[in-house]
Amino acid sequence: MTANAINGFLNAEQKWVNHEATNPLSILVLNLMPTRHNTEHQFLTRFSEINSDVELTFMYPASHHFQGTPRADIEQDYVSLDQIRDAHYDGLIITGAPVETLPFSEVDYWQELEEIINWSRDHVTECLYECWAAQACLFHDFGIRKHLLLSKLFGIFPAERINAESPIARGFGAGGLLKMPQSRHTGIVLDETHLPEGLTVDVSSTETGPMILSAKQLHSTYITGHPEYSEGTLALEYYRDLYEQMPIRLPKNYFIDQDSGTVDYSWKASSIQIYENWTTIIANKKVGLSI
Repeated sequence: MTANAINGFLNAEQKWVNHEATNPLSILVLNLMPTRHNTEHQFLTRFSEINSDVELTFMYPASHHFQGTPRADIEQDYVSLDQIRDAHYDGLIITGAPVETLPFSEVDYWQELEEIINWSRDHVTECLYECWAAQACLFHDFGIRKHLLLSKLFGIFPAERINAESPIARGFGAGGLLKMPQSRHTGIVLDETHLPEGLTVDVSSTETGPMILSAKQLHSTYITGHPEYSEGTLALEYYRDLYEQMPIRLPKNYFIDQDSGTVDYSWKASSIQIYENWTTIIANKKVGLSI
């Protein structure tokens, strides 16, 4: 269907074409990724592949000290919490961020992030947190800690256990049909047999741990990977790390042929289904249907 950019760099630079939309869902995206242009394009592309019309508004943390992007550009093309504090959105997405090895309290926008999470409880129908944001929000909501992995979890990983009753996991069967990009140095400290009250593990695997969790009473979904990633994203990350002489292995289950750069784009259908399920949860809530 149609995904329109209300603001953002691609909209300002006329690199994304908006189209007429019918009753679009309003999605606010707190974009914490350093590759802001690419991240905008990834989310706009993903939402153009689902069966609902959406409009995306991109947001920045005002307390963050930006290094790679001029602050004036961010302020011109993104919104801050103060600018939309009285608004209501159908959905909020908070992206991953390259701060995962820092303690949460040392992230310069940590207090603002907590404020945004608390604000969303009354101003957003459903929230979706990805990668670092999932870890951060699980800590905020349930006190779940993170730990440093022995090596980077990097590649495409199939799910082994899926809760078929979960709205976010509808349409997936057993046998690794759900696949997700992972690119992280940390994991969450969680005993799946003794979960905090109100938290559900919807999708997991032995290799990755929990992949999707949800808290119905907090209208929140926590995804430990990157379903928004496009076909070439992990390749860019891999060659970036090689160039910077960082320890990195080939992304698992990703390249068909590394020499030619051919990628097995095996997670596309899963990613579309995840966002389809999430927007269905929102649409059902808007018309008063139980989920």
